[in-house]
Amino acid sequence: MIKVNLNESKIKNDINKFRETKIKEVHDMIENKTGEGCEFLGWNNWPVEFNKNELSKMKKVAQELRNKIDILLVVGIGGSYLGARAADEMIRGLYTKDKVELIYIGNTISSTYTQQVVDYIKDKEFGIVNISKSGTTTEPGIAFRVFEKLLVDLKGKQNAKERIVAVTDKAKGALKQLATAEGYETFTIPDDIGGRFSVFTPVGIFPLLVAGVNVDDIFKGAKKAMQDTKNINNEAYKYAIARYILHTQKGYKAETLVGYELQMQTFTEWWKQLFGESEGKDGKGLFPTSCIFSTDLHSLGQFIQEGTKNILFETIIDVKKPNLDLKIPKNSEDLDGLNYLTSKTFHEINKVALEGVIDAHANTGEVPNIILEFDKMDAEMFGYAAYWFMKACAMSGYLLGINPFNQPGVEVYKANMFKLLKKPGF
Repeated sequence: MIKVNLNESKIKNDINKFRETKIKEVHDMIENKTGEGCEFLGWNNWPVEFNKNELSKMKKVAQELRNKIDILLVVGIGGSYLGARAADEMIRGLYTKDKVELIYIGNTISSTYTQQVVDYIKDKEFGIVNISKSGTTTEPGIAFRVFEKLLVDLKGKQNAKERIVAVTDKAKGALKQLATAEGYETFTIPDDIGGRFSVFTPVGIFPLLVAGVNVDDIFKGAKKAMQDTKNINNEAYKYAIARYILHTQKGYKAETLVGYELQMQTFTEWWKQLFGESEGKDGKGLFPTSCIFSTDLHSLGQFIQEGTKNILFETIIDVKKPNLDLKIPKNSEDLDGLNYLTSKTFHEINKVALEGVIDAHANTGEVPNIILEFDKMDAEMFGYAAYWFMKACAMSGYLLGINPFNQPGVEVYKANMFKLLKKPGF
């Protein structure tokens, strides 16, 4: 479902020379859980080992909630919301006709944004899913306080209880204690799966069920990707090795993931967290950035084409089949001179733009391009792509000689903030 095209990568021959023994060594570390951070490799076999009983319960609770609400507030930051949002937008698009709208809060401390959400939902039917392993993270914690109180004030404690779900630790933590005390339904974040790898757990699956997404197809795609990456000669590893060579042997410092579909924008944000948080440590790693073309061609395209060289390379997501398509209408006056395009669809023109940009950037601009050919954009494709990138990330991190599954640097800003806020103990 994803094919890696390295024709414009400038390193096609280097890939063929890469030591198969090294790939096998890292692959065995992943599959046998022998590498650093292996205690967080629970996601690797999750597409077949996930808790079937919990999924059935989630489906029941999600359907009951769907019948009561028009909006689901998804409370979380980082891996606690990005996966669900990436899936929702990729699958349902940006203007869904489904009855339930997902709104994401707790991913920012912006007072203006938070108050605007309050004003938007206070006369609507809404529910809340609070996603946090600990329940003490500042951003989602203070957001949940605001919206839990609003729901209780509007609906009363009993009705509010029926509209609030917690996705958290199975036994401990502030959110688990709160949910138990208040009688909120809870689902479990597995101990051996970190936030940025958690989209197939209740972290991502429960909000998507409330949104009406077919999560069985997500698991179907993830299972297929898992099977496709069980041997060392797979496309995910090919991608990981290509970016490793461009970084460590050719000196590139940044990778830009480029989509040509607006509904893939949050998917690129999810990818940025996956690779940035996994690889950016010990003074190593590519800086992950993203663009949406042709939108960003009218801004960043200039820099990519003619700016400082040997800084970044591009990885292109080429979607073969769009969810929807439309033709350009003919105009008798043709004042804009665009009648020559009326025999083509938007997607056909988008595809030509993609091919023209690759030619311009790779051949004239001499910027290496890795092309990832996606079959489509639906639930199965999301499941496949998310697992595929996770496997590539694990390979890539271990090739760099780092632990891909921790994030010690994230704690630095939190400690500084707590000191400035005079949090007890800091």
